Amino acid sequence: MADRTILHSDLNSFYASVEIRNNPTLADKPVAVGGDEQARHGIVLAANPLAKQYGIRTAETLWSARRKCPDLVIVPTHFDEYHRFSQAVRQIYLDYTSQIEPMSLDEAFLDVTGSRELFGDGETIAQTIRTRVKEELGLTVSIGVSFNKIFAKLGSDYKKPDAVTIFSRENYRELVWPQPVGNLLYVGKATAAKLAGIGIHTIGELAAADPAALQMLLGRMGPTLHDYANGRDETPVAEYVNREQAKSIGNMITAPRDIRTPADADLVLWPLCENVAHRLRRHGMCAGSVSLYIRDIQLVTHTRQCQLTPPTWLARELMEHARGLLARHYKWKLPIRTLGVTAGDLVPADQVSLQLDLDGTAEKRDKFERIERAMDSLKDRYGSAAVRRGTELLDPKLSGFHPHDHD
Repeated sequence: MADRTILHSDLNSFYASVEIRNNPTLADKPVAVGGDEQARHGIVLAANPLAKQYGIRTAETLWSARRKCPDLVIVPTHFDEYHRFSQAVRQIYLDYTSQIEPMSLDEAFLDVTGSRELFGDGETIAQTIRTRVKEELGLTVSIGVSFNKIFAKLGSDYKKPDAVTIFSRENYRELVWPQPVGNLLYVGKATAAKLAGIGIHTIGELAAADPAALQMLLGRMGPTLHDYANGRDETPVAEYVNREQAKSIGNMITAPRDIRTPADADLVLWPLCENVAHRLRRHGMCAGSVSLYIRDIQLVTHTRQCQLTPPTWLARELMEHARGLLARHYKWKLPIRTLGVTAGDLVPADQVSLQLDLDGTAEKRDKFERIERAMDSLKDRYGSAAVRRGTELLDPKLSGFHPHDHD
């Protein structure tokens, strides 16, 4: 059976590149996209290559970035533009495959196995996409080409900007194995530190390690990472149309202890709503309704729903309605065992933008959206635990869980 051909496409310095594309006078300047510099708590969401030469990195404070580069041009976010360009790039992808799995606005996996007879091999397709993105949209992209998703992602990171990298069965031992183990997808800082503790510093050393020893160190993820390092990954690339046809997006949590008060419920509902909102924005959808699922300690289930006008993808608004449903419909005769929040009646975000502008609260909504988008960026890059609400520290046991997603 022939190998698959998987691409991972990563738009270079995406937010900053869109800002420079829309304002060419910034092209020869160090540029960072961020929040309110005067408030002294804004962070860098993206930096162009000139800014990166000064050591400026995503997620550092604007104040710190300014110290490194006094001439840094800091521009505010324009998420409507980022979404518009992201959709335009995906339309290019769709000319080559329907198997497109976005990881964020600027990254996506593509399975072009079935397109090779029409458009050429993986490298040819990747180079064609890279050229079209540059010529049609004025942006650059780095693309990794391989026989699985893990190595394709490594390829897009290997050479930047504006490049195509091939990791094949013939060259991956030479090109992939010498890389730091932390470059491998799903190996975070904590996992890399554990591996370093047993002398594993490169992907090749991970590939040569004993899977049983890795399982003792990392649990079930140990043998999985061993497979990944050896090029064994059959994870499919999802069909893009299926993502757009989602009817609802929700999370449900069985809490580690009984939920006895509205304050306890808040600790559970906030992470639920933030996760649902993050996924709504990733899908480019807004929720026209929110449903609250409640199961008490006697396993009796209660479900309540309300409509949202206008539709939203903000965690703050999902939380407001979920909290309201709980207050109106649950009498606290028994503690709660499980809570769930589901966003339903989904509509494309660009179809509700006019309603938001006419609502009279656009400025306030825009402020909250900028905050939540900044959180999205940090979580996409550094994991879901990168940013957490201070209220979650009030009861670490109750708030320190991992949500179980369901679509």
